[in-house]
Amino acid sequence: MTVDHRRNVRTTWLYTLGSIVAFVGFFTGFVALMMLPPLAAAPNAAMSVAIVLQLVAGVVQIRFCWYLRGGRGSGMPGIGASLALFVPATAVWVLTLFAPGGALLGAASLWAALCVAACLVGRRRRWELIALGVILLVGHTVLAERITPVPPGAFLVDPGSAWATVIYAAFVPFMLLTSVWFWEVVLELDRHRRTAAALAVTRERLRFASDLHDIQGHHLQVISLKAELAERLLPVDVEAARTQLRDVRTIAHEALAETRSLVAGYRQVSLDDELYNAREVLGASGARCTLRVEALPDDDATRSALALTVREATTNILRHSEATEVEITVVATAGGWTLTITNDAAAPAAAPAAGAAAGGDSVDAGSGIAGLRERMVALGGSLDAAHEGDRFVLRATVPTVARPSTAGARA
Repeated sequence: MTVDHRRNVRTTWLYTLGSIVAFVGFFTGFVALMMLPPLAAAPNAAMSVAIVLQLVAGVVQIRFCWYLRGGRGSGMPGIGASLALFVPATAVWVLTLFAPGGALLGAASLWAALCVAACLVGRRRRWELIALGVILLVGHTVLAERITPVPPGAFLVDPGSAWATVIYAAFVPFMLLTSVWFWEVVLELDRHRRTAAALAVTRERLRFASDLHDIQGHHLQVISLKAELAERLLPVDVEAARTQLRDVRTIAHEALAETRSLVAGYRQVSLDDELYNAREVLGASGARCTLRVEALPDDDATRSALALTVREATTNILRHSEATEVEITVVATAGGWTLTITNDAAAPAAAPAAGAAAGGDSVDAGSGIAGLRERMVALGGSLDAAHEGDRFVLRATVPTVARPSTAGARA
């Protein structure tokens, strides 16, 4: 089963954003509804305007929720946007001081705005804004009761609703901060996943480089010493110099044989393993990799050639593209086997340089594709890489009975 990590991250953000928006939107609507009974009991212009501005402030706060994608401390978006966040909420705070029954309710919008802003600033300023919000909540209640006192025995706001507003307001900073923290955890895990995928490729390259260095380093050092000795012996003892040069040739042949053996061992890969690794590595990088395998060839040379093609194509996609959809198919045809690897990150065919970056190597560029094409030709098959619409397609074909081609064979 293929796991689309990139899609999962996007879905997590949408879920987090939806939860925050629903919470803030409900809080805004709830406070606006709580303002209606005082307005009905004592109609006044201040409360009417405050209700309208309460809804406007709620819309702005919901829009600000999109800025939370950067995580805590990502910074305020700008002066204009900050004014849009605080001006309507501050106006509600001031107007409800002069509207009967506006105590506490009028401070809810500014409290929510400060909590949203607290998620975007640093840790120290975050707690300063929350403390300021608490002061404004309490201060608004005290000032409103002194400026526009409610007559004794008159309840413009239901006590139960007032307590519900207080409890809901207390949960605003907790809900916002924990939701953004959860989103940051998801982002951090996704960064580690991408790093692990890149390290897996790098680790394999370092392993091969280390093995190659161990072989070549020793032989080259011996060759250098014997060549230097032969140079010194040449004027005084030609036969001894000839012996040293013969040793140099022998060691060079040994080095070449061991290097070929190392490369052959590196290249003798399992097609089953490479298909599985391609799906896992591409999935770890965020691409959705689909495998469609009807059957696999029995011939070792054919399996090795196709496995190398899968490995090279996977490496190119990881290094040069931002593919989100990759499809790998292996099908048996009347004349042999066909491997097709398609990804959706190709540039238009008119831009070959960009296509090479997006889809891997272009049709005629890149030593990786060129080397694979030579191997396919040596087996009597072919390899083509080209843009087909907005997709980059690499197609390798090998005959049922792979026969080495004298024209394309290499030592």
